[in-house]
Amino acid sequence: MKLNTLTAASLISIVLLPAHVIGDVVRGFDPGGPGHLIVVGFMLLLACGTLLLSERRSGHAIMLLGGLAALGMPLVHRNNGFTPAVAQAPGGPFFMWTLVALGVTGGLAILLSVRGLWSLRSRKRRSPPV
Repeated sequence: MKLNTLTAASLISIVLLPAHVIGDVVRGFDPGGPGHLIVVGFMLLLACGTLLLSERRSGHAIMLLGGLAALGMPLVHRNNGFTPAVAQAPGGPFFMWTLVALGVTGGLAILLSVRGLWSLRSRKRRSPPV
C-alpha cells in the first residue's frame, strides 16, 4: 500500500466518522442502537477500500463513496448541527469541528478519487496489448 493524499484523506474520514456518530447519539440527533451496525459495516468497507484496494479502480470507487458520505455529514446537519446551542453544549465545538473536518476530507477524497479513476482509465488505454 502506498500512502498518498487520497489514502490519508480517507483514513482521516474513517477516524472522524465514529467521533461524529457518537456526537449524534449524545446530542439526541440519532437514537443509537443496533442500527449502528450498518455504520460499522460501512466503515469496514471504507477501510478495506482504503487499505487493501487503494491502487485499484474498485478502491478508488469505494473511497469516492466514502468521500460522498463524509461530505454529506455537514449538509445533513446544516440546520441542527451548526447552532449556538450545539456550540455551547459540552463537547459542542469538537462536534462542529468533526462536521467541518469530515466535509473537507470528504471533498478532498472525492476530487482525488475522481482524478485517480481518470488516471487509471487513461493508463489502461495507453498500455500496449499483451
